Amino acid sequence: MADDTTGARPPGSPGSPDGLKADAIGFVDALVIGLNATSPAYSLAAVIGPIVALVGIYAPGVLVASFVPMLLIASAFYYLNKVDQDCGTTFSWVTRAMGPWAGWLGGWAITMTGVLVVGSLADVAVSFALLAFGLDSWVDNDFVRQLLAVLLIIVMTAVCVIGTEVSAKVQNVLILAQVVCLLAFVVVALYRVYAGTSTFDSVEPSVGWLNPFGAGGSTLTGALLLGVFIYWGWESAVNLTEEVEDSATAPGKAGIWSTVVLLVTYVSVGFAVVAYAGTAFLAENADEEEFIFALLAGKVMDGWDWVVLLAVSTSALASTQTTIIPASRTALSMARRHALPAHFAHIHPRFRTPDVSTWWVAGIAIAWYLVLNQISANALFDSLTALSLLIAFYYALTGVACAVYYRRHLTESVRYFVLIGLGPLVGAGLLAWLLVESVSDMSDPANSYTGTSWLGVGPPLVIGVGIAVAGVVLMVLWRLKSPAFWSERAGVADPDLVHGVVAGKES
Repeated sequence: MADDTTGARPPGSPGSPDGLKADAIGFVDALVIGLNATSPAYSLAAVIGPIVALVGIYAPGVLVASFVPMLLIASAFYYLNKVDQDCGTTFSWVTRAMGPWAGWLGGWAITMTGVLVVGSLADVAVSFALLAFGLDSWVDNDFVRQLLAVLLIIVMTAVCVIGTEVSAKVQNVLILAQVVCLLAFVVVALYRVYAGTSTFDSVEPSVGWLNPFGAGGSTLTGALLLGVFIYWGWESAVNLTEEVEDSATAPGKAGIWSTVVLLVTYVSVGFAVVAYAGTAFLAENADEEEFIFALLAGKVMDGWDWVVLLAVSTSALASTQTTIIPASRTALSMARRHALPAHFAHIHPRFRTPDVSTWWVAGIAIAWYLVLNQISANALFDSLTALSLLIAFYYALTGVACAVYYRRHLTESVRYFVLIGLGPLVGAGLLAWLLVESVSDMSDPANSYTGTSWLGVGPPLVIGVGIAVAGVVLMVLWRLKSPAFWSERAGVADPDLVHGVVAGKES
């Protein structure tokens, strides 16, 4: 594979003896990790109420519409991974296409998303597991719940360090448990709707619910802001590219298929929840977020509510582990390109995993979780809202990088133009629009969980912008201290590779 930006790879790079363990897992394992990273049950539980409050019965249609930009960006990930199997994904690709400054910021955004979300995921995993076992009083005890969440992060981080194969096996078990629980919920809920035994104002499902424009344009924007980001996380499969068999194609395919499987899962559960509970109940309890499933579980499962509670718990548990993967692999990639201190590039000599960067991500995530909880639980939720800014930024950046990198070949055929140019740019444009809408929405303190003003605007916007500014400051400081990375230059796709990449041949 030609490398037009970096020349010789440093130690620890793909294929080198001291690098990550090659061929550690296969396509199915990568697919499962991509699915679990999105935390399907938890994500859907967290947004279904607020989406219904905005668009009513057309919530399944919004979930379909939200899928479109994700699929287009997944296409960009696929084609960029074909020419550069680097675990840093967006960081490496954007550097290659658009230069080191843009690449560094993309890498920073990915790394910080892991820091922001890991603690919250562990908290949810612990809370729902305790509820499933009838330990409700433990959930209300902040010290016990937070202690268990921290211990969970440490355990899942250790699994990540011990090896990718072990991680994959754990993820296979967790996704199976999650899918079985969700399917049981969907089947029972729909059966009760058609049998007329729902305890709510149930509504029989209709194909018309798939129309995302049914509720009008003004509410669609807000619903899409929620819908798009429940798909976030599928790219964890691509961050494992150096450790997956057939690294040029399998990780990208796993990312694309992850979004498709998520679409089917989300729409199925969306239909079941809206049909069984009705729009009034869901809208009235929108502020319960992920606990909406806890409210519904006892009604739907009739004594088997622990099944649904366990689904959400295993969903968050799996994502606690898989969310660490993109952040740690990106930090590794940045360090070996001299964009971060060299110790972040350390590979464990036995397990062949990035142990230093993995533990650093976990440590910072634990600190973030504990500090924000001392402020208030709502401050932690506001930090999760700020995620949307970082996610939209680096996804959109990747879509643009794909078109820029292949720019000299976009007019060679319709296939090239659509797959590596128009599609990724449209996906990037949609996400950029959602990014602007998110900023507008977050500027109003009333739209935050704390309901208070920080520096005259909503806390999520302050957190999001603060992280971006901190990234710029650190980037400039590191540029002054270690300028080696900034000597890299953007390039364009090698003409000899383009045909094979787009046609699906080996590069």
